[in-house]
Amino acid sequence: MAEAHQAVAFQFTVTPEGIDLRLSHQALSEIYLSGVRSWKKRIIRVKNSVISGVYPASPSSWLFVVIAILATMYTRSDPSMGLIAKIQEHLPVSQMSTQCQAVVSAVLFSTMLWLMLIFTMRLCLKQLLSYHRWMFEQHGKMSTTTKIWVALVRIFSGRKPLLYSYQGSLPNLPVPTIKDTVKRYLESVRPLMNDAEYERMTKLAAEFEGSLGNRLQWYLKLKALWASNYVSDWWEEYVYLRGRSPIMVNSNYYGMDFLYVTPTPIQAARAGNCIHAFFLYRRKLNKEEIKPSRIPGTVIPLCAAQCERIFNTTRIPGEETDTVQHWQDSDYIVVYHKGRYFRLRVYQAGRLLSPREVEFQIQRILDDSTPPFKGEANLGALTAGERILWSKARAKYFSSGVNKRSLDCIERAAFFVTLDEDEHCMNGEDSAASLDRYAKSLLHGKCYDRWFDKSFSVIFFKNGKSGINAEHSWADAPVVAHVWEYMLATDSFQLGYTEEGHCKGEVDSSLPHPQKLNWEIVPECEEQISESLAVAQSLADDVDFHVFSFRDFGKGKIKKCRVSPDAFIQMALQLAYYRDRGTFCLTYEASMTRLFREGRTETVRSCTNESSAFVRAVESGEPEEVCRRLFQSASEKHQHLCRMAMTGGGIDRHLFCLYVVSKYLGLESPFLKEVLSEPWRLSTSQTPVQQVELFDLVNNPEYISCGGGFGPVADDGYGLSYMFLSENIMNFHISCKHSCTSTDAHRFGDQIRKALHDLLKLLSLSPKEPNKMAEGRAEVKKEK
Repeated sequence: MAEAHQAVAFQFTVTPEGIDLRLSHQALSEIYLSGVRSWKKRIIRVKNSVISGVYPASPSSWLFVVIAILATMYTRSDPSMGLIAKIQEHLPVSQMSTQCQAVVSAVLFSTMLWLMLIFTMRLCLKQLLSYHRWMFEQHGKMSTTTKIWVALVRIFSGRKPLLYSYQGSLPNLPVPTIKDTVKRYLESVRPLMNDAEYERMTKLAAEFEGSLGNRLQWYLKLKALWASNYVSDWWEEYVYLRGRSPIMVNSNYYGMDFLYVTPTPIQAARAGNCIHAFFLYRRKLNKEEIKPSRIPGTVIPLCAAQCERIFNTTRIPGEETDTVQHWQDSDYIVVYHKGRYFRLRVYQAGRLLSPREVEFQIQRILDDSTPPFKGEANLGALTAGERILWSKARAKYFSSGVNKRSLDCIERAAFFVTLDEDEHCMNGEDSAASLDRYAKSLLHGKCYDRWFDKSFSVIFFKNGKSGINAEHSWADAPVVAHVWEYMLATDSFQLGYTEEGHCKGEVDSSLPHPQKLNWEIVPECEEQISESLAVAQSLADDVDFHVFSFRDFGKGKIKKCRVSPDAFIQMALQLAYYRDRGTFCLTYEASMTRLFREGRTETVRSCTNESSAFVRAVESGEPEEVCRRLFQSASEKHQHLCRMAMTGGGIDRHLFCLYVVSKYLGLESPFLKEVLSEPWRLSTSQTPVQQVELFDLVNNPEYISCGGGFGPVADDGYGLSYMFLSENIMNFHISCKHSCTSTDAHRFGDQIRKALHDLLKLLSLSPKEPNKMAEGRAEVKKEK
């Protein structure tokens, strides 16, 4: 227990001569340096708060305004129009000289003028960022109004903004009108209903719009005036935190490592570099040195509020609702290996451990042969099972004593690390099955070797491969992907490895051993752990996964056809689903609303009247020219829906909030109840590469990630994530459930491949070319 003795700053014994006091200078030095580091972070936080608080101006501009006002006073002109004299009259200090009072009054006036200028500039920037007409203009053609607007945004945006500088200038999410939302909703469900069903829904909608809707809308507008965002807090609470089913598979999602390369085959070395890179990112995050995210190719900033809870964050279970707990700082991580939990400090004497030192500590954990405590090995299964059971177990068995201390240690850690005993990679002989196993391992593992409540857990496999599993309530995938991209790039292109595959640098031999966490798990608690594990394993075994990399063509060829790559994929998915199931379904595509303050996501309903007309035309053998025209109409409609969702004109978040208000008022709405009970049988999401500049895909094309994925949203549906890599590769992650006989991830993957090829053939055909679509339709019918 050497680490326990090192943690004690002083010891004393009582002797006949008195008290013998022995101080540990190493421990006291550690306490002192830890305090210095903590105060440095506080000072940086205060400094950044001031800089962001006065943005788009700068603190130095205050001095400029003061000097300018004083200079005009000495020229015997009064820019304040008598206000400085008024301030001087009411100064409480009478012992000052007249000249000194005049200077103080001028400084006070300058400060007030400076603050007013800041307020005006911020208000102007907020109004400018509320302009979204530029998004609806034809690609490549910018109106004069938009050109002027871009110039003004650049002027009012200031220079070198910090990560959170734009937060106070972002507009609030607008509340759409009831009439517009109901109209768009009815349009979205038309291809999914027959005439009788649609007429019935139209009557329900009209009844809602003419009566209860207006009352609920009034409350929603009141909230929009008071809150920064009328959706986000309710979305986090009611969609994520109040869910009582397991978050593993149902909510958490994953991200993969490089597809074709493993930087080092040594597990401890890979963990050393990656863990160090994560803390480098956290340092930049705390200093707000990360550049604000923007819409690619524009100067338009995105909300960064979700970045605040990336590290030191945990979801805490409750009987009715969970909570998200965030701590300001944490200087350690928790590592799981072979059923044991270790606390690994990544700071020593106030400095961040080097990658080589982290590797050294990780290797110590790998070499540790002590067995887990009774009940410890499967403890993580509590986070994978039902939330109510975990909440009760936490309150009963982990609220005091050694169990509470160890649980607090896990929950307060910067993040969670698993040293997995399995090996995963893309094997050449069996690449498809190996990727499927890799995805399932990241999504759920063995159900007890991840801590699913942590904001994110990093998994390092025995052969050096890595991956990430993230909890969904605190942030959406692009935020986690940003961290993950930085880590992958820093690991491979900045930190690097020695020829033997180890991390670079030297090791301080005096580093204390990682501390093994202690547990006292009683038999009753073990029973609850086993119960949670059984639920989690049943859920994990039911997941059918298929991951594939499509290399026949990519967004480069799609763009040559003058089509949005995202719209192309969504139309291919509609065609593939129709061929797979013989019908259309309610389709969810995630879109972001981070143009607004505290914005998260909105739904794009990809199955439209236009897309269904196109699919029917293709399947019924209509002429190519007709199919192309219908495809163009469908893709334009899809792009319009995406823009509407991004600019606050979506359907589903508005209806969701109206439903929440109705529940608060104790009112029933048949229309809202039916809308929110409709299943999303095809849930899709694109994972964009955000930091392209970090990856040199021209010289290092093998350094590409395979993206990430998530579990199916509906029991009889598909979950699908896709990612465009460079100009020639698209990755797909498909999930469904074995228990549903009508879904099959591999079969749907085959249909997607065929649909992609068929669409490209259609768009590449000239009017005189023969119909090459017939072959694809014949193959599908033959298979059915």
